[in-house]
Amino acid sequence: MYLSEQQKTIGKENFAEVIGVSRRDFLTGTLAAGVASGAGLGSLYFGYGRSAGNPVRVGIIGTGDEGSVLIGAHTPDYLQVVAIADIRPYNIFRAFHGDVSSPSALAARPGLLSKYKWKSEDEARKSVKVYGGYEELFADSNVEAVVIALPLHLHAQASIKAMRAGKHVLTEKLMGHSVHECKEMGRVAKETNKLLATGHQRHYSILYDNAVHTIGKAKLLGDLHSIRAQWHRGNLPGNDSWKPAMPGDASLVSKLEGWKKDLEKAKPSDIDALQKKIAQLTAQLLDAAIDPAKFGYTQITLPDGSTRTPLEELIRWRLWNRTGGGLMAELGSHQLDAAGIFVSAMRGDGTKVRPLSVTAVGGRQIFPADREIDDHVYCMFEYPAPGYEEDKNKKIVVTYSSINGNGFGDYGEVVMGTKGTLVLEREQDVMLYKGATKDTRVTVSKAKDGTPTLDTTESGGAGYATGKAAPESGPPSRGYTEEMEHWAWCIRNPSPDNQPRCKPEVAIADAVIALTSNIALAKPEARGRIDFKPEWFDIFNDETPEGVVPDITRDSYKKS
Repeated sequence: MYLSEQQKTIGKENFAEVIGVSRRDFLTGTLAAGVASGAGLGSLYFGYGRSAGNPVRVGIIGTGDEGSVLIGAHTPDYLQVVAIADIRPYNIFRAFHGDVSSPSALAARPGLLSKYKWKSEDEARKSVKVYGGYEELFADSNVEAVVIALPLHLHAQASIKAMRAGKHVLTEKLMGHSVHECKEMGRVAKETNKLLATGHQRHYSILYDNAVHTIGKAKLLGDLHSIRAQWHRGNLPGNDSWKPAMPGDASLVSKLEGWKKDLEKAKPSDIDALQKKIAQLTAQLLDAAIDPAKFGYTQITLPDGSTRTPLEELIRWRLWNRTGGGLMAELGSHQLDAAGIFVSAMRGDGTKVRPLSVTAVGGRQIFPADREIDDHVYCMFEYPAPGYEEDKNKKIVVTYSSINGNGFGDYGEVVMGTKGTLVLEREQDVMLYKGATKDTRVTVSKAKDGTPTLDTTESGGAGYATGKAAPESGPPSRGYTEEMEHWAWCIRNPSPDNQPRCKPEVAIADAVIALTSNIALAKPEARGRIDFKPEWFDIFNDETPEGVVPDITRDSYKKS
C-alpha cells in the first residue's frame, strides 16, 4: 500500500488517539508507574517483575547475527551472561566487541564489553567462559539456562540436550526444522519440567499488543475478513545478505590490506575505529581454519556443478534445505504468527485460531543454481472467522508474499475489517484508518448499542503513543528484550501460571504453518494446496504434516 507522508502521519495520530481513548485507564496506570521510555516498560505492561531478583545465569549458544542481537537486547537485571559457545572466531569476536562493520550493525549488536562495561576482552573472559561446541557448555554447572541462536537444523538437538542437562531454553524461531522435531522438543520440556520458549518476539511487542486491542476488545475494525502481509527485500545476485563472503574470498583479503594501509596514515581520531574493524575482519578470515565437518556439516555438488563445502554450508546455512527453512521459516513465520494473533483476537475468548488451508507457489526466479531455497514465495491461508461453524463461508483470508530482487514496500501487515484498516510497518509504526479512507482523522465514540466505533473528526487527537512511553523515547521495542526478561522472570518465579507467552503449545502452531507451507511449495502436482489437520498442532499427537512420527529417543538427542 502506498501512503504519502501526510497520510502516514494521519494514520499514526489516529492510532495514538484511539488507543489513548480506548485504553486510557490501563495506559495511565502503566505510565504513572514512572516509566519514561520504552526501555523497562515491558515488566509493567506485561505484568512481570521489574527484575528477576537474582539474575539467571545464562549461556548464549550461537553468537552470530541473531545471537549477537540477543546479547545486545538482554537486560543484566534479569540475565547474566556467564558463557558463550560458537565454533567461528568471527562470531566470538562479535560477541565480545560487537559488530563494528557499521554504526547500524554496532547499534544492533553492541557486544558484551559494552553491555557490562568491561574494558577489554581479557577482563570479560574472567566472567564469561568461551566454548566451541555447545555440548561442552551443557556440562557447565554455573549455567542455569541457554539462549540458542544456531542454524535451524540444530534447534531441536541443542534444545533437547540442554533440557536433559538441566537447563531452561529460549531458542530462536523457528521452533524446529520439522514438526516432529517441534513435538519432540515440547515433550522433552514436559518430561524435564524445564521452561522452553521460542523467540517469536511479536508476542512481546507493545505496539502489536495495542494493535490487537483495536481488533479484539475494542472491535474498532469491525469484522475482520482480510489480512495482507509481505516481506520484500532487494537481495540480488552478487548482493545477497544470505550469501555472505567466505573467509577465503579475495575481496576480504584485499579489504584487510587496504585498511592496514589506511591505518598507517589515519588521523588520531580515526585510529581506534579502524583498529577494531581490522580486528573483526582478521577474526572473520580465521573462520577458514575451522573444520565444520567435525560438527556435522557436509559437502555436496550443486545443480550448477560447483561444490558446496562444509564451511559454506555453515556460513550460508539459510540457503540449504538441510540446515534452513527458507523464506517461510526465516521471514514468513514472524508475520504468520502476527496474523494468527490478529485472527485469534476476533474471538475474544483466548482461543488460538488455527488455519484451515494453505495454497502456495514459489520458485528460484532471479538467483542462479547456487542455492536450494526459493527466492520468491506466495501463500494464501484460509482461517475460520467467528460463525464459521454455522456458515462455512465465514472465513478470513491471509495473503503473504516474500520476494527478493525488489524491496518496495519493505515488510509489514495490512489488516482489513468492515469498519477500519490497520497498517503495520517494519515493527515500528501502526496506522489506523476508518474503512478505506486515508486522509481523515478519527476518534472513538459509542454506537447506539454501546460498543466503541470510529468517528471522523477535523482535528487530530493527542493520544498515547503506543510502544513508546513518550515521543522522545526513541523507536519502540521490537520485543526481544521483553521476551528474555519474562523468560528469566518465569524461571525465578516457577508456577503453572508463569509461562512464556510463546511456550511450546504456541510456538508449534507457527512452525506447523511455516513448514506446511514449505511442503505445499514442493507439491505443484497438488496445485500447492494443503488442508491443515488439528492433530498437527497437538504436541502429544503423533501425526505430522511430513509423516514422521515423533521420537524423543533418537540417537541425535543422546549425549555425545
